[in-house]
Amino acid sequence: MTGEVGNEGHRFNQSRGTNMKQTRLVKILTIAVACVATLGIARAQETTTTTTTADPVTGTTIVTYTPDSDYFMFRTAPNVAPTRYYYTRDTAIVDPEGRTVSWSAIRPDMPATIYYSTVGDRVLVRKVVLSRPPAVIKHEETTTTTTTRP
Repeated sequence: MTGEVGNEGHRFNQSRGTNMKQTRLVKILTIAVACVATLGIARAQETTTTTTTADPVTGTTIVTYTPDSDYFMFRTAPNVAPTRYYYTRDTAIVDPEGRTVSWSAIRPDMPATIYYSTVGDRVLVRKVVLSRPPAVIKHEETTTTTTTRP
């Protein structure tokens, strides 16, 4: 044991070399694990949509409804421009007593209360309560019999 530098036979040099290799390997593995974790977190992030539930809007009037579209136009006051509210197949249309009515019951200038949620930049209607019952069309038949005497 001469103590020369670079002598691989020296016990201090052997243990130092092994410890340095292990330390370097641990550092590389730690960095690799951190990179994989960061990549996993980045891939797991999704776009967040903010949903806000609002109180019902009362005193609105249905301006337009077209069955082929995906929105209603409502006016909240006589001198205010109509606002677009989007609906889905889950949107409920009910009469003043809370009974579900068909979409065909919706007419322009019909007063209604709207329950909606704001999802992102869209206003989605959850429920429309018609302020008056839909008009009932009664079909009456009248038969007139005329008898002539000879």
